[in-house]
Amino acid sequence: MASQDILINWAPQETRVAIVENGAVQELHIERTLERGQVGNVYLGKVVRVLPGMQSAFVDVGLERAAFLHVADLLPASPFVRAMSGAAGNGNGNGGGNGTGGLALAPASASAGGTTAARADAPPLPIERQVFEGQTLTVQVIKDAIGSKGARLSTQVSIAGRMLVFLPHDNHIGISQKIGSQELREQLRARVTALALAGLPEGASTGGFILRTNAEEASDAELAEDIAYLRKAWAAIRERAVSRPAGTLLHQDLSLAERVLRDLTTEATQAIRIDSKMQFDALKAFGETYMPGAASKLEHYRGERPIFDLFGIEEEIAKALGRRVELKSGGYLIIDQTEALTTIDVNTGGYVGARNFEDTIFKTNLEAAGAIARQLRLRNLGGIIIADFIDMLREEHQAAVLSELKKQLARDRTRTTVSGFTQLGLVEMTRKRTRESLAHMLCEPCPTCQGRGQVKTVRSVCYDILREILREARQFAPKEFRIVASASVVEMLLDEESVHLAGLSEFIGRPISLSAEPTMNPEQYDIVLL
Repeated sequence: MASQDILINWAPQETRVAIVENGAVQELHIERTLERGQVGNVYLGKVVRVLPGMQSAFVDVGLERAAFLHVADLLPASPFVRAMSGAAGNGNGNGGGNGTGGLALAPASASAGGTTAARADAPPLPIERQVFEGQTLTVQVIKDAIGSKGARLSTQVSIAGRMLVFLPHDNHIGISQKIGSQELREQLRARVTALALAGLPEGASTGGFILRTNAEEASDAELAEDIAYLRKAWAAIRERAVSRPAGTLLHQDLSLAERVLRDLTTEATQAIRIDSKMQFDALKAFGETYMPGAASKLEHYRGERPIFDLFGIEEEIAKALGRRVELKSGGYLIIDQTEALTTIDVNTGGYVGARNFEDTIFKTNLEAAGAIARQLRLRNLGGIIIADFIDMLREEHQAAVLSELKKQLARDRTRTTVSGFTQLGLVEMTRKRTRESLAHMLCEPCPTCQGRGQVKTVRSVCYDILREILREARQFAPKEFRIVASASVVEMLLDEESVHLAGLSEFIGRPISLSAEPTMNPEQYDIVLL
């Protein structure tokens, strides 16, 4: 197993994570403070309106717009549902309740053995017999707000861990359909059932669990650690729900830095280096509470040079935004990402190292197989992928290249399926889309070339500028820094990014002024030392 280091570059506006194996960057993850969604967040909401005709309700959870709760997303077995349905016969819409937190929590009694069957067999109650205006509910966002539509909610809370998903209102143990044979699935179910019961009083509810795909080869210790983390998270939600007012955020999905400990750290991880002392302390405390094994690998990077500069990550990001990928042999890949699919073309380039042309092609394709697998991870390319290897006449060469490609793809934490060579000599693949590709996150269609190419977003350029000023401030001590950039960049620095700009100025102890240059394109800028 290859040794692995994880590097975390943290700033108030953006967190960037690089996974490095044997000196080569394998994965890049980026999260921006202003672009984090609410999916997975748990709120204490207040019902502001019930719409019987739509079988839905609007719930105030403290966001800009009221969120939407449909009857299909209610938990039928929860106490507030039973209370409302029992009181509905007296004809009043309030059901005799006061709408306070106790009805919303759906504690252990909600997960009695027949829960799953009750959902399947019992006819759904109308929403007006289940919720009422003024009632408080513990709800989870399952879909972010889009345009004028508010977020969509569910009372069926689930909390994702590294190996498991916890269903506090259920007792069912589910297994991902992508996990192996029926025998293996039953073994995993028995193991999780035993681990869930361990240490609990007799008769206590275990809660339900769904084993994620990456739990297939998990040890009992890893599964037990995940169970403990998920139960602590749910206990904290319940505790806050009985003491906080409506509109309170009870649980936020983990930040990228926290997900490093939960999702990205493996036995192969040697160290997790983070360049912020404040975030190091916060991560250490979080990890020691929930993931002590991962927390022990945390290190605070104290170097003078920015951590991504020291390890060459900035250069790798720049390369990952380009079409051409050089191979050590002299060959190269051309990667084109479109709406429908991604195409990867393999070329021999200047490689002449083999004894004959057929061997040259074979060696180039073998190297390209590993490079393709790495680029899929690095760029986070998903959907349909077509690889056009150089034509090979011998079937054993085709089989060897396909075998090498599958071997390299097996290292990918995102599931990828590979078909054999088609009659045209193409290899078809599909890779699950888990998040935006690197290019879609960092770039936007270029208005100058009418969409034929890409330039960085204005926010990306702003962050490049902020990093450049910090880099310059470590080497020089001018009286003032002046940013000369396009009008759109200057406008964002004065508006949406003004807090980050002011914070940087305070941190370096120097004023920062701005000057708009109409002739500059969005990616151009100068930093003048005054």
